[in-house]
Amino acid sequence: MRNLTKAKEKITIFVFLPKLQVGNNYCIYCVNKTTIMDFENYLYIAIRAALDAGKSIMDIYSEPNADFGIERKEDNSPLTLADKASNQLIVSALSVTPFPILSEEEKQCPFEERKNWKILWIVDPLDGTKEFIKRNGEFTVNIALVNNGVPVLGVIYIPVRKELYFACDTIGAYKLTNIESATQPSMDEMRQKAVRLPSALIHQGIVVVASRSHQTEETMRYIENLRKKGQPVTLISSGSSLKICLVAEGSADIYPRFAPTMEWDTAAGHAIARAAGCDVFHIDEKTPLFYNKKELQNPWFVVKAVSSNS
Repeated sequence: MRNLTKAKEKITIFVFLPKLQVGNNYCIYCVNKTTIMDFENYLYIAIRAALDAGKSIMDIYSEPNADFGIERKEDNSPLTLADKASNQLIVSALSVTPFPILSEEEKQCPFEERKNWKILWIVDPLDGTKEFIKRNGEFTVNIALVNNGVPVLGVIYIPVRKELYFACDTIGAYKLTNIESATQPSMDEMRQKAVRLPSALIHQGIVVVASRSHQTEETMRYIENLRKKGQPVTLISSGSSLKICLVAEGSADIYPRFAPTMEWDTAAGHAIARAAGCDVFHIDEKTPLFYNKKELQNPWFVVKAVSSNS
């Protein structure tokens, strides 16, 4: 089993969080000036935001004749009505917190301003837009809270499957099934119903998960080198941030990514991986990725259990 012991990260926050509208209900978050807060106090806000965003995505996805209003961004990547609707809901929900938001679908602040953001949200309102357009169901909503460059809280929701991954350094990582915006469980109820990660999954040899849309020669060379070490290697494919989740839960052992990604593609999954005893490393497989950099593009990376490092 992986070592899940993590040092608690606490901050003192002098803030009153007003009523947060969640669907047709309200959640009250009252914090007095002497409260010492763990980041987990913000986990429920992020979960509700992800669930409501997931519903907005499914409202569009489920429309038989929808053309998704596909546009092209400056980097030629697709943007749909679902991206916009999800982003609007998430930004609105997170705006009740004292932290700035770095979202793929918002105008990016200059680094001269961002470099002063010690704590921030990093959001991908619809990760896997290409998978959304293909209607294969492998798209997610990603929300992360980053403290001094380290993801300490992460939420990933898969709307089609109604599956939720959530984590915080102080409570660990969890997977909850059959959950959607219409349900209103408390944080305690979700933890009780969820499965703690990593799960006790047994498989032969090494299971490698790779991108369904971005397999490269470098990735295949990395997998071939694993085979040369003597153990059987099984390759599975998946889309969006699901690949990091598969390693975090124990369904896969390694996820090598030798193609471009951005910080919002990985931050939420990275937080979940960390809380499950894994990490997202540079290709040296020793140095974890860092966030809110001057350049928001990630380097190539490998996701695996911390205990598997030599």
